[in-house]
Amino acid sequence: MTAGPRCTPRTQAALGLALCVVLAWPPLRHALEASMWRHMVLQFPLLMAAGALLAAALPPRARGAVARWNAHGIAGLVLVAVVLAVLMVPRVLDLALRDGTIEAVKGAALVLAGAALRLSWRAAGLVVQGFFLGNVLPMTAVVGQLYIDAPLRLCNAYLLDDQARLGQWLIALAVLLALAWLAQVGWVMARREGPLLAPDNA
Repeated sequence: MTAGPRCTPRTQAALGLALCVVLAWPPLRHALEASMWRHMVLQFPLLMAAGALLAAALPPRARGAVARWNAHGIAGLVLVAVVLAVLMVPRVLDLALRDGTIEAVKGAALVLAGAALRLSWRAAGLVVQGFFLGNVLPMTAVVGQLYIDAPLRLCNAYLLDDQARLGQWLIALAVLLALAWLAQVGWVMARREGPLLAPDNA
């Protein structure tokens, strides 16, 4: 029985490039950006996924240079946190819809953040991962609650009910990501403790 085909770095990079092209296709981009929650909850992660796929094609020398700059994944995760914090500002969403240059910078920043996340996550380890999520996820939930509670539109391009819907999505997403990471931590700890609990076969 043969193993299934592997998704090679070149294949992953090709998929990432194809995803970037598809997301830049005007009808799809306009459809995603027509709704505030689709803009942030769908377009943002898809662009980051494209960046993560593109990062697979980095040659070993480039990966080594990144690793020296990105010890324990800290610099990369800080970059991700800064990009997400800036792009959650309502004014930035408005500007991205009106200005093609800012739209392009937004897309490039999200692709870069996705690549940084992929190159940093394993190197970070559980402690740095927990610190990163302990900052980003509460920030996401707080922003979501602000969108829900705000009596006025924070983004001129979107209606108030769309704004509240985004807030609900952001809170739900923060909770789901926190639970997923805690499940991962539990699985890793169980694997580490497994050999210690196994009976001595000697």
